[in-house]
Amino acid sequence: MNSIGKRLEQYTAKRPQEVLIVTVEIADEQDKIAIFKGFSSSLMRPTAFDADVPVLPDGANILNIDRVASPYNPEAPRYIQQGISWEAMEALLLEVGVN
Repeated sequence: MNSIGKRLEQYTAKRPQEVLIVTVEIADEQDKIAIFKGFSSSLMRPTAFDADVPVLPDGANILNIDRVASPYNPEAPRYIQQGISWEAMEALLLEVGVN
């Protein structure tokens, strides 16, 4: 089974018109991660150059997910859906065939 991060990346590869902004807690620190067209990048800390180092580790606690229309403009994001729970996101993953 794929990791949560890989599944979210696959979702954005299938829906390139969307950017996912994932608010997570990693080791008691909050982070925001942008996922777009199959790639993840932290918006709050450096992202590793090595693509094999997950930006969203499996132990991360997902607080919520926002679906934003592409292209993403942090100054004026165009939200499709805000504050999605992991359970609701799993339904969207299944909808596009990501298990």
